[in-house]
Amino acid sequence: MNLETIMEQLEALGTPQTKKTLGRHGIREPFFGVRIGDMKKLVKFVKNNDNLSKELYSTGNYDAMYLAGLSINPSNITKEELQQWLEQAYCDAISEYIVAGVAAESKFALELAREWIKSEQERVSACGWSTYSNYISITDDSILDIEEISELLDTIEICIHKERNRVKYAMNGFVISVGAYVVDLNEKALEVAKRIGKVDVYMGDTCCKVPLATDYVEKIINMGRIGKKRKRCIC
Repeated sequence: MNLETIMEQLEALGTPQTKKTLGRHGIREPFFGVRIGDMKKLVKFVKNNDNLSKELYSTGNYDAMYLAGLSINPSNITKEELQQWLEQAYCDAISEYIVAGVAAESKFALELAREWIKSEQERVSACGWSTYSNYISITDDSILDIEEISELLDTIEICIHKERNRVKYAMNGFVISVGAYVVDLNEKALEVAKRIGKVDVYMGDTCCKVPLATDYVEKIINMGRIGKKRKRCIC
């Protein structure tokens, strides 16, 4: 399929109700309102065609951008392209999930996570924390920089409640990710989660809630799944 055909398919899958829901989450025109489950039916037509994925992302259409992230091979995207994708990401759903997920599976995961975390731009910093969280979830502990991750937990404990809105959300997610996926830091992440407690994040006109890190980490402990990595973080 080419770009025009895929866009036609996406439009056909859109529904008014999904569009209304996405609108409350800050998604703006142009977009069709396609449910993720329906969108995944098109992945097989885009996968293995990275040029088409990049064309989809460049449309600025939310559904097309999301499909691009689900379909692209992260090994074939450059650092410059990832930077450009983040610049074009106008909403949290794209920056913290699509861009962060693709970046985490790319060759530039740590480099970009470290760079983005330090940004004064809220969306960029949040994407950096989300990228690192995703990277942790798919990377063997023997490869991780345990000391750096431990220091980042210390940073979160000190400043999370003073941070920018979406950065707070992404930091909270980082604590959960460390607690769930890094065996040697599980106990520390749980203690940090207990000390930071509830994290207040404005979620707009939605029913979304900020996960309580202690609940999530303790649930993983009770399930006996600490350190069980994911195969992919793009989903």
